[in-house]
Amino acid sequence: MSSLNFKNKKILVVVAHPDDELLGLGATIHKLITEQNCNVRAVILGEGITSRADARDREKWQQELETHRQNIYNAQKCIGYHSVGIYDLPDNRFDSIPLLDIVKIIEKEKTQFQPEIIFTHHGADLNVDHQRTFEAVMTATRPMQQEVVKTILTFETPSSTEWQAFNQPNPFLPNFFVSVREQNLKAKIDGMESYVFEKRPYPHPRSPKSLTYRAKFWGNRIGQDMAEAFMLVRTIL
Repeated sequence: MSSLNFKNKKILVVVAHPDDELLGLGATIHKLITEQNCNVRAVILGEGITSRADARDREKWQQELETHRQNIYNAQKCIGYHSVGIYDLPDNRFDSIPLLDIVKIIEKEKTQFQPEIIFTHHGADLNVDHQRTFEAVMTATRPMQQEVVKTILTFETPSSTEWQAFNQPNPFLPNFFVSVREQNLKAKIDGMESYVFEKRPYPHPRSPKSLTYRAKFWGNRIGQDMAEAFMLVRTIL
């Protein structure tokens, strides 16, 4: 991590759904908190449940939504996120609301938290909510003279990024890697297992074994045992 200084930085993680704050970067965030003294806040924009029905009906899913929210806090404890902002945008329907509404949430969070670094989704994921989240982050952090965010990194989301069509013109091509340790990966997997509606058995990409294989794969790419991979979209030093 010598190319960027994370020490003591404020980091905002902006994601679409509960569990996204773990899947692509949970081990990295655990490392940054425990080893680099970073102050990290997660912003979860969508409720993550109601797309499992034909129409959005929050009352029908009220019990599941309450469980999902508790799972967020359980996962937070595993990783060590200092705080979490939870919103209620419609699951897998971000394209049904104005982009500006999402931008305004991120701008509010940015103004209150004053992060120097943002992690968010890869902009060409299969999931439309991930796409819109990326677009909103880029819009909310335009490099104006007084912009506080100096660095934007995007991550892959297993079961979305790699499921995009093979000829998608903007593939996930990482150029920034963070080596992680066994305890970092364990925190990520424990957090993921907290999500009763999202965890899956092997060979699903969100299973513990698959997440371990993925960390090994990226680690092998850089001569390390395990790693997580990112695309450095912009940094100003």
